[in-house]
Parts: sequence; structure tokens; C-alpha cells
Amino acid sequence: MASWTIQKLLNWVTEYLTNKGVDSPRLSAELLLCHVLALTRIELYTQFDKSVPQRQLDMLRDLVKRAGLHEPVAYLTGRTEFYSIELDITADCLIPRPETELLVQRAIEFLRMRDGVQFVCDLCTGSGCIAVAIAKNFPDARVIATDISAGALEVAARNVTKHGLNERIELLQGDLFEPLVGQLDVTEFDMIVCNPPYVSSAEYETLAPNVKDYEPKSALLAGTDGLDVYRRLIDRADSFLKPGAALVLEIGYGQGPAVLDLLEQTGAFAEIKIEKDPNDNDRVVTARKTSS
Repeated sequence: MASWTIQKLLNWVTEYLTNKGVDSPRLSAELLLCHVLALTRIELYTQFDKSVPQRQLDMLRDLVKRAGLHEPVAYLTGRTEFYSIELDITADCLIPRPETELLVQRAIEFLRMRDGVQFVCDLCTGSGCIAVAIAKNFPDARVIATDISAGALEVAARNVTKHGLNERIELLQGDLFEPLVGQLDVTEFDMIVCNPPYVSSAEYETLAPNVKDYEPKSALLAGTDGLDVYRRLIDRADSFLKPGAALVLEIGYGQGPAVLDLLEQTGAFAEIKIEKDPNDNDRVVTARKTSS
């Protein structure tokens, strides 16, 4: 009986996932095999002719079946990559998207223009991906990250510890700014960042199965028009920012004008900028608090 080599398995899994309509089937196959075999992607290709033991075949078969039902590979393997950083991930939190890296990039650029220790507040932190990416790439950042989900914060805590950032990132449970009040010495920040839920009710019904059926609804859905969290956040952000500080938000495609209007209504922000992602969709809003 012919044995299953890594090459044969990679080709078979890729074909299976392709037939099931899974996004990026070759990459998904590589990631699943790497997970089961405890190899890097490069090692897969340098060990093409290696036979795979039955125990690992059984494990792979189960994962491939689940992937074929559109369960996200990141949840199946328990990890993902964001801003060139490996993160633990579970179904308690949203899987970090490449589009969110633009927010991190702009946040780091802003912080590097300032002197001394910079205090950053990361709202709706989820897996902690933004907080960890900022802290790893800007050593003078001191980050307080909040989330309403205890499960998400457990994942964030693992990622903070994994990257040796316990001294510079503090995690608090609560809704937006609520856990900050009366608990901390820092009540005004040099920057607030947030990738909140921003999917409208109508959009939620049309989401792909790998998102709608598996990722936490509370991390996606934000009311009829997708703006519920922005309204509450923008209404209070001014009182938590130093003069000249920045508010950096991820937004959904086409939400730029509505979020711009919410910011302008406060009268607290200047230099409001909306940036598009590589797909030409509204993605990041940066607003500077007025100096006066």
C-alpha cells in the first residue's frame, strides 16, 4: 500500500478545498499540514517525499473536513499572522485582517513623530493584535487595551505574554472607555486606536459562511447602519485625549463620509483624514484633537 507523502497530501488537500470553494486553498492546505506536522512552510517543501504517520493523517483528515465546511483555518490551527507577528487565536475573537495593518502603520508613524513615553488606548482589542503590534514596533508605547469579552481578553493576554509585553500592555474588561474611569492614573492618552464592530444588519446577512458562521457576532455587528459603536466612541473620545493627540479608527467600506460627519459634529478634531485600502475601500480615519 502506497504511503501518503507530504507532496501527495498537499496536492490532495488543495484539490479538496478547491472543490469546496474555500478561499486560498493552497495556502490553507499548507497551513493545515504545517500545524499537523509541526513544520514551517519552507520545511514542507524540503521534505516533500517524507511519509506521514497514520496518527497525523487522522488528525489532518478531521481538520480538512472542518475546513471544507468553511471553518477558518486560523481557528483550526489556533494561530495567525498579523503585521509579521504570530498570534494565538480562538473563536472568541475576530481573526485579524491584513487591512487592519494600515491602521497599525499609521499609528506607529504618528507615535514616532512624538517625544518620550506615549500612552495609547486600544479599544475593542479582541486578540490584542493592534496593541501587540504597536508595542512591539514602538518601544516607548504604554498601552491600555479594553474589550467587553472575557474570552477575547484571555486570548489577548496570551499574546501579550507570548511577545514579552506584560510590562507595557495592560488589559481591562469593559465596554469601550468604561473600565478606564476611576481605575487608572492615565486618563488622557496620546492616541486612541480602535477597530470596532462596524457591520450593518443588512451586510451581516450577506457575509461569507467562514465569517458569519464562525466569527463572533458581537465583534462584527453594529446596528442597523453599522455605526453604533462609532457614535458612542466619538461622543466620548475627546475627554480621553490630550491636546494634539490622535484618534485612529478602522472603518467599513463606504463609511468614510458618515464617520467624518460624526467627528466634525464634535468640534473637537482637526486634520481629519480618510484613507482607502488597496481595494479602494474606505479603511482608516485619523483625526487630531485640536490643541486648544
